[in-house]
Amino acid sequence: MTIRHLKTGKPEADRAADDAKTRNIVEAALKDIEARGDAAVREMSNKFDGFDRDNYRLSEDEIQALIAKVSDREMADIRFAHDQVRKFAQAQRDSMHDIEVETLPGVILGHKNIPVQSVGCYVPGGKFPMVASAHMSVATAAVAGVPRIIACTPPFKGEPNPAVIAAMHMGGAHEIYVMGGIQAVGAMAIGTETIDPVHLLVGPGNAFVAEAKRQLFGRVGIDLFAGPTETMVIADETAADAELCATDLLGQAEHGYNSPAVLLTNSDKLARDTLAEVDRLLAILPTAETAGKSWEDYGEVIVCDTYEEMLAVADEIASEHVQVMTDRDDWFLENMTCYGALFLGPRTNVANGDKVIGTNHTLPTKKAGRYTGGLWVGKYLKTHSYQKVTTDEAAALIGAYGSRLCLLEGFVGHAEQCNVRVRRYGGINVPYGGAAPDRQAKE
Repeated sequence: MTIRHLKTGKPEADRAADDAKTRNIVEAALKDIEARGDAAVREMSNKFDGFDRDNYRLSEDEIQALIAKVSDREMADIRFAHDQVRKFAQAQRDSMHDIEVETLPGVILGHKNIPVQSVGCYVPGGKFPMVASAHMSVATAAVAGVPRIIACTPPFKGEPNPAVIAAMHMGGAHEIYVMGGIQAVGAMAIGTETIDPVHLLVGPGNAFVAEAKRQLFGRVGIDLFAGPTETMVIADETAADAELCATDLLGQAEHGYNSPAVLLTNSDKLARDTLAEVDRLLAILPTAETAGKSWEDYGEVIVCDTYEEMLAVADEIASEHVQVMTDRDDWFLENMTCYGALFLGPRTNVANGDKVIGTNHTLPTKKAGRYTGGLWVGKYLKTHSYQKVTTDEAAALIGAYGSRLCLLEGFVGHAEQCNVRVRRYGGINVPYGGAAPDRQAKE
């Protein structure tokens, strides 16, 4: 295997040091919220967002006043995106069925899909107001039937962003708070004097939000670890050129200063042309300060000899967004196993997925795509099993097997739960703590 790195990013040791600093800051902040509640949240909001209110929850009148500031064209666009996300989420929900089966005569097993009872949706917006994130988290929760949906977003230029608030309200949020970062995630999960805690946290965010969710996991559920945006472009010369590759890389690198962007190709020429095109675009891109820093510290260009090598490297990196522009896009779809979401063909792009096409943009980062997919309607549902035995014969049959298997493990009390049914419904006199006889286990 010949894999050449024409460009690399920060060493892993430096990235780990950054993560450690973030971890310590978040741990201290969450402890403060737990100890001091609203007072701690207010101090952090003042410090990090420059925003102060007596109550960070927006009233209905405030929500309507903000929505009135959104133009008709903007509202129509927000509605279009909302409808696409909701349509796909509904299709996903419709694919999930409650089941009930009779596995033996008189033995009925089943499961029910029950919505989480409360969810906290984080919508980023301090640097860029993430209108689309409101659709992805709030509207999808509504499709799942969550009875209490609360949403937090930071102020934008000192005020609640009208478009984000409109999208939250349209999606079905029951409570909307103007808070960002650690204080928002902590308040929703831990609770304060004025905010009841939720059962589940969802939504993307920066490194501090992702770390806060990681530390809060267990106290509450989380959707997944969705930290700084990652993107990978898998390309060959048959389907892509340097302009497409560079544009798709920088389009995601502008999210923040630590957004990994990787080009994976089997063409040395395309790789070098893309490096040059990135430099050209950074000279004219309005967000070049952010995108350029990400590209400098986290950008990579990797050249492989074969498509099989490209596949192996892609699965090892397990990037959040994977843009595939090759002569065998469906081959990658069939064979890739570790990623957040795939964007297949040059006509497709990650920005469509981020904003409007309908799939959810809250996706796994930092290799989490090896064990989880992205946010979807099923994340808001809990699948609970149940059992029911309806005949005396079934109670005796299952009870006899259960009795012997419990004793095999040394659980005498467990065995007696089974034995009492064998005695009562099978008419067999099993000594206390003894094993039910074999004949009771025969059909």
